[in-house]
Amino acid sequence: MDTTTLLDLASSFDRSTVLWALIVGIILAFILGAGMGANDVSNAFGTSVGSGVVTIIQAYILASIFETLGSVLVGWSVTDTMRKGVVDIDNYKDSPKELLLGQVAILGGCASWLMIATALHMPVSTTHSLVGATIGFSVVLRGFEGIRWWAIAKIVASWFVSPVLSGTISSVIYLLVDHIVLRNKNPVKRGLFVLPFIYFICLAFNAVMIFWDGSQLLHFNELPWWAIVIIALGVGFIAALFAQFIMKPRIRSKIQDIQEESSPRGFSDIETQRSASTISNKSLKIEEDENAGGFFNWLLPNRQRVDDRSTTQLFATIQVFTACFAGFAHGAQDVSNAVAPLAALISIYKTQSAEQNEAVPIYVLLYGVLAICVGLWSLGHYVIKTVGQKMSEINPASGFCIEFGAAMTALIASKVGLPISTTHCLVGSVVAVGCIRSGEGVKWGIFRNIVISWLVTVPVAGLISAAIMQIIKWTAL
Repeated sequence: MDTTTLLDLASSFDRSTVLWALIVGIILAFILGAGMGANDVSNAFGTSVGSGVVTIIQAYILASIFETLGSVLVGWSVTDTMRKGVVDIDNYKDSPKELLLGQVAILGGCASWLMIATALHMPVSTTHSLVGATIGFSVVLRGFEGIRWWAIAKIVASWFVSPVLSGTISSVIYLLVDHIVLRNKNPVKRGLFVLPFIYFICLAFNAVMIFWDGSQLLHFNELPWWAIVIIALGVGFIAALFAQFIMKPRIRSKIQDIQEESSPRGFSDIETQRSASTISNKSLKIEEDENAGGFFNWLLPNRQRVDDRSTTQLFATIQVFTACFAGFAHGAQDVSNAVAPLAALISIYKTQSAEQNEAVPIYVLLYGVLAICVGLWSLGHYVIKTVGQKMSEINPASGFCIEFGAAMTALIASKVGLPISTTHCLVGSVVAVGCIRSGEGVKWGIFRNIVISWLVTVPVAGLISAAIMQIIKWTAL
């Protein structure tokens, strides 16, 4: 018998002794997914609900569909980062049972904190929670040995970079929309003109994210670059045709109905309740102020401008589209994070090895999506109002820019395997766009409370995980 076989026998374990851990881990993974559905997914659709574009029930339905698509088509690379990037699994080669039991502690610590934060109506990061919980179990078993501090430093840096980057992208998009559409003498006509371009950019970008180094489960990673370019351009072109010949007539019909009847009180933004004649008079004053105020008055939107009901309806239709984009991006990023400990648990249990070389099974991703949908439908209303309605004044035009910028940031991070926080992206975009366009600005007291919840997430999740691991160590190791 060679040395390798002896080592394999020494490191193997009796599966019957850890069957309880597998069962408990599966249950905790469901609770974790439900907590994330109640917390993080609510963030992704909060701005759509806040601007009045969709009802909470409609948001739940759209989230359920597009979270699933994002997790299956894009999310596998982030799962691998969370499974093997935070702690050096080589330290557990001779004791895979310890690593298996550690996943139970991770799931318990993360799920507990997410549920506590949801009860407090605070949007926290699943990524934060998982990193903290992973460090917590490893400190109990190995001290600070084997923790990949450089990988953690990059993740921590992304927590600060992601809201800034997302806020910047969303702000640039909003300024472009303001200059190209909202300031125009006929914003509806101009908006309808650029609608096919918006659909082209969004769908082509999504196609690139799906197929570029795509899912190994679906063999998208085998596609050459030129095929990806052709597919992306084709998808974008089809989307543009759909916008031109199907969406435009529908939007025109809705706008015509609005102009023929009194405006219903459907949207949260006061801008949607003013008349078109008032806008015409104010636009002249805005032009005079811009001429007198210099470059920044020209660059930034006028906070007193009033958008008519027709313009609001145009962007309401577009925001439904970008809300789905945001749900897809969230599924690509955070669903993968949530199932990473469960994927590791199942892999170690099946192979009795700490290596975890196989790809994440698709049924694990789907199980995570199921748990997220249950949490979203049952508890999502707790957090959705904090991001969508309480922190800043949001209307369909600004909501579209917020969701688009946050989704782009999250998807790009997913493709490079960086587990950033979609919560940070969205909140960063809400704050940035709120600062430059809202008459009331940002409610900094609520923003302060959210930031505090971010800061305590890592240590609290880590302490809960460490406590669970210590109990397991006393009783099962």
